[in-house]
Amino acid sequence: MDLFEYMRSTNMEKESPLAARMRPTTLDEVVGQKHIIGQDKLLYRAIKADKISSIIFYGPPGTGKTTLAKVIANTTSAEFMQINATVAGKKDMEDVVNKAKDIQGMYGKRTILFIDEIHRFNKGQQDYLLPFVEDGTIILIGATTENPYFEVNGALISRSIIFELKPIEKDEIKKLIERAVYDTEKGMGAYNAEITDEAAEFLADLSGGDARHALNAIELGVLTTKPSEDGKIYITLKVAEECIQRRHIRYDKDGDNHYDTISAFIKSMRGSDPDAAVYYLARMLNAGESVTFIARRIMICASEDVGNADPNALSVAVSAALAVERIGMPEAQIILSQAVSYVASAPKSNAAVCAIGDAMECVRGTGNLPIPTHLQDAHYKSAGKLGHGIGYKYAHDYKNNYVKQQYLPYELNGKEFYKPSGNGYEVKIKEHMNRIKKEAEELDG
Repeated sequence: MDLFEYMRSTNMEKESPLAARMRPTTLDEVVGQKHIIGQDKLLYRAIKADKISSIIFYGPPGTGKTTLAKVIANTTSAEFMQINATVAGKKDMEDVVNKAKDIQGMYGKRTILFIDEIHRFNKGQQDYLLPFVEDGTIILIGATTENPYFEVNGALISRSIIFELKPIEKDEIKKLIERAVYDTEKGMGAYNAEITDEAAEFLADLSGGDARHALNAIELGVLTTKPSEDGKIYITLKVAEECIQRRHIRYDKDGDNHYDTISAFIKSMRGSDPDAAVYYLARMLNAGESVTFIARRIMICASEDVGNADPNALSVAVSAALAVERIGMPEAQIILSQAVSYVASAPKSNAAVCAIGDAMECVRGTGNLPIPTHLQDAHYKSAGKLGHGIGYKYAHDYKNNYVKQQYLPYELNGKEFYKPSGNGYEVKIKEHMNRIKKEAEELDG
């Protein structure tokens, strides 16, 4: 390192953003993620023993993915290199691999390659790395905000350990905030600032588990607030509210949080919790989710989870889907709320789902069984010569518009697919079917 490079790095340490300065360098300084770096956990032991294998860190922004990579860099005896997938090209990757080969050949040292935002690499770039990960030339550490099972090469996934990082707990964010305000070495302590407990609580809550978001708000507050008469900078609730206007909604319509939210939305409707269902509806709308996409999910739920327990649910859902397309936002949110609350509150039955599932399985297992001849098409000339339609009983000629005859293939005689539940309108369906069958049997007797 020459003099200019040394001066540059020194200045960066002093002038870099608070979130960068506060980044831990040892495991003991890391906030949160005890489920993977607790003292009895695999990753903790691997870092301490300097026995890191290829790993992928997956989680929302600000949860410590890059931090853990930096901790590994500070503790490992291996060569540590870093590239960012958003800007790195094939030439950069070739340079890293060639350097790793040289280090391995000359010094017998391993090379750890940290790739930030690894999901940004295309398939070709990921495939290029694979043989070097396989033969041990490179130990890969990838970081991604997207579900790696969706975005990362399956071969790389199979050769890596996946660690999911969770949003940092509110209490831990609060401790980090207080450390940032009063720490004179890495934090804002030199500014003689003081934060109220109310403000720290507010920032910790609205950070949404994102440490970087909280630290950025603290830095902005300290740097833009004038000192009081006593020379102190007071970070009050009012200051905090100005520095962090609203909670950042982690919702990428192509990412993992999209699928988690829509999953919670559907399961809340299925679970007959209209409050939770409307809440997740609000989250999706706030994030800019397509109203037509939401409407489609409501229609599916109305059929899949409500079914004939309340046949009107599907009509409500379909009407809502048509209405939101014609009206648009913001009024469409009212229509969606009406449909969601109706479907969530309706009696539930998955009898239709089970029926088609069992029927499909039966078809796959038995193939095209012969259709009873009396049910076969008889509208054309000479059909009778084949026996088609002969013996068919017209249901409307009989009491209750029902007559007992063989409808299923003879091989499936007595097989039941649709079994009405004891909920809602299906109670009436079950009673009706039992009654007309019983009365038909009595007439036959």
